[in-house]
Amino acid sequence: FKGDEFEKRYAAMKENLLEKMITDLLLLQEAEKMEGMDPDEQLRLWIENLKKENNINTDAELIRALQEQGVNFEVWKRTMKENMMRDAVIGSEVRRNIVVDDSEIVSYYKLHPEEFTELPEYKLRAIYLLAEGGNEEEVEAKKREINEKISSGEDMGSLASKYSEGPEKENQGELGSFKKGELEKDLEQAVEKIKVGEMTPWLKVRAGWFLLKLEERKESRLKSFEEARREIEGKFFNEKSQKKLEEYLKKLKEKSHIKILIPNPFDYI
Repeated sequence: FKGDEFEKRYAAMKENLLEKMITDLLLLQEAEKMEGMDPDEQLRLWIENLKKENNINTDAELIRALQEQGVNFEVWKRTMKENMMRDAVIGSEVRRNIVVDDSEIVSYYKLHPEEFTELPEYKLRAIYLLAEGGNEEEVEAKKREINEKISSGEDMGSLASKYSEGPEKENQGELGSFKKGELEKDLEQAVEKIKVGEMTPWLKVRAGWFLLKLEERKESRLKSFEEARREIEGKFFNEKSQKKLEEYLKKLKEKSHIKILIPNPFDYI
């Protein structure tokens, strides 16, 4: 970015950073007023649990692990402690009071079926022959040889291990699963025309040829309400939490005396 565009973006970044610094300080002030809060003990317990989960026995080992990542232990501890304090305030003043009604969840599920419809999925096995820069007659001969072996009943997985010239060779031709829209258009159209257990004809792609076998097909389906319920509830909870957090922070700022003494917040990060 150059000129006016750079200046606009830089000014916006400064404003956003300053806003975050103010918000962080206000939340820390509120955390210090909370009764029964012991951030030092909470931090100690959290660090002990972190060490246990990562098989770290001592603080010295933890310090070394952080240093290897270029992180100062004391700065890291202070950051974690302040994050916990801010989260405690948000949990107490914002999230604790959020309610998502069943009627909201049911209504959203009924009105947005497209969000909960799973696309068709194909599990494929393949043999890939490289054509770019190769001898065309040689490639055609390989295709005929493979076709003959398949016609005589040989397993495609074994043939893929022997003939395939792509990474799928190492896994007996297994390509994995693809949702509708993830495959190249020509490949997908060919796969849609065959049944499970059948193979496509040889398909030309940019640098070679694919022979695909459909191992499994999952048809498109609408998730049940119970399957979608948690996802919808989380969506509403997050949206309501964000709105309530903005309202809470606005009230905090209105009742606080804020004097900005930092001309450039980037000097303090």
